[in-house]
Parts: sequence; C-alpha cells; structure tokens
Amino acid sequence: MNINCDILDLRAFLAVVELEGFHKAAEALNLSQPALTRRIQKLEQAVGAALLERTTRRVAPTALGRELIPLVKRMLEEFESSLFSVRELGQRQNTVVTIACLPTAAFYFLPGVIKRFNEIYPQIRFRILDLSANDGLQSVARGEVEFGINLMASSDPQLQFTPLMDDPFVLACRRDHPLAVEGPLRWSQLEPHRLITVGRTSGNRTLLDAALARSNLRLQWFYEVTHLSTSLGLVEEGLGVSVLPRLATPRSNHPFIMTRPLIEPEVSRPIGVVQRRSGRLSPAAQRFLEMLLREWRDDV
Repeated sequence: MNINCDILDLRAFLAVVELEGFHKAAEALNLSQPALTRRIQKLEQAVGAALLERTTRRVAPTALGRELIPLVKRMLEEFESSLFSVRELGQRQNTVVTIACLPTAAFYFLPGVIKRFNEIYPQIRFRILDLSANDGLQSVARGEVEFGINLMASSDPQLQFTPLMDDPFVLACRRDHPLAVEGPLRWSQLEPHRLITVGRTSGNRTLLDAALARSNLRLQWFYEVTHLSTSLGLVEEGLGVSVLPRLATPRSNHPFIMTRPLIEPEVSRPIGVVQRRSGRLSPAAQRFLEMLLREWRDDV
C-alpha cells in the first residue's frame, strides 16, 4: 500500500503538537496556516484517522496521535542520519543513536562503552531510554529506538534477541552483617533474614520466583521496591539484605556493601540485544552495536 505523506508532513505534525497550536507551528516552519493545515490533513488522510483534537484554546494529539509521536520522532532521526551516512562517519557527522537499556546496564556498563566510542566518533550523540524489560521491548517494537539491551526475549515475531551473557543473582549485604562471609552462600541460608527485592511486576522478580519455586524455597521478602538502587539504600541502612543481579551491585570497593555469590540453585537472567527483524540500523548505530557486543563479551 502506498502511504502518501512526506517528511514535511511529519515535521508539521510534530511542530503543532510541541507548540500546541497551528499559529506558532506555522511561524516556526515558515509556512502559512492554510499550508500547514493542508499538510496535517494530508497526513491524517494517509493514516486514516484524526491525529489532532482542535478546540478554541489549544490543539492536542488524539490517542492515536500520542502513539504516533515517538515513531515519527524516530523516523525523522533515521532520515537525518541517512543524509549523513553518505559522508565519512565520525568527524563531520552529528547524528543521534537512540537505544533502550535496562537501568542496571545503563548505569554500570554502558557509560564506559559510550566513552570509548566517542573518543573515535566525537560528534555522535546518544539518547538513552533507561526502561524496564517490558517497556524496553515495546520501545523497540514501536520503532522508538534503534535497538535495546534487555533481559528477556520476546514472543513478538517481529523482534530478534541476541544473547550476550548470563547475569547471576547475588546477595548484597553490609560488611558487618552475619552473611558477609567469604565464598558462596546457599539460598536456604537466607531464610532467617529480612530480604529486599523488587516488586512482582518486575522481570527480575518473575525470573527469581520461578527459579526458587522449582527448588521448593520460600524466602521472607520483607521489603519490596521498584528500583534496584533503592534496595541498596535499604541495605546500607542495615534494614536487610538484597538479592539482585550482579550488574546492579556496587563495585568491590564500596565502603559499606559487599556481595556474595548464591548457589543451590544458581539463578541468572539472560542479557542480550533486541532488534526489529525488519529494521535497518543507521551507520552510527551499527558501529556502536559492534563495539558494544565486542566489549561486553570481553569485559563483563
């Protein structure tokens, strides 16, 4: 099917949304208001539904319009990137690589790779969406990002998952806690202690509960948090011990917190790269992904 719209139609739609009106958008785009209206109508006709709700005071996107906004932004970014791809990648290029990443990987691993990449390509910018596993998968599927770093594969046939590593769950506790001993700990040793974990809607919690149920282990989840970083704050205050992926733990030189491996069973989460099967990465994103895969496998 031939969709009859162009880049200027998409820019017109975003301008009206961001400026909340046709008058300001027309001025920003150096268009007359009738010309701007025709572009919006052309885009709505191509989509087959209204994208904007007009009142006497303001203009706002419809439900479909709100869903379309992130996709339009990505399309425009990819278009701009493709214009630069005919030039030498790097010094003369000013593109944006947009990725969705688990917060733990975004905090502890990704900055180092980006730093080394920018030493080679200093003009390439990054937009990082630090999202939960489910939100990250949806962001890739909707085309809001070029690729994602996620902890699970998806049943969506439009997505492909490339495994990178297994990130084991470990125990984090204060250095003066009774469990702060050398060597690995058995999960059963945690039963008497107050444990801190993420909520039941988390992908990490789903993996953890399933693995422990298979081993017939019932632990005392005393505190539930939304973010793993919050659990470390509770540990530091001596409120309990936390079970979390190794990527989410502090470095070994932390003054108050130490980590211990957990065995019987050994539980880990798969970490990998998620991409759209039909998607095509920009030259900048492709080179960054190649460096990311190489350094992840070498360093983690």
